[in-house]
Amino acid sequence: MKHTSGWAGGLWFVGWLFTIGFTNLAWWQVILGIVVWPYYLGKEVISVVGG
Repeated sequence: MKHTSGWAGGLWFVGWLFTIGFTNLAWWQVILGIVVWPYYLGKEVISVVGG
């Protein structure tokens, strides 16, 4: 039996925490961000870059 590491889960968790800190989300957006954090991160990056 081969053991695989959980690096993908760790990467997801780090991305989620970064998004919460970077975008200053409200509590309900933090809960929603568990599932859709790339949306919030992309939305904030676009507003910062000016796209």
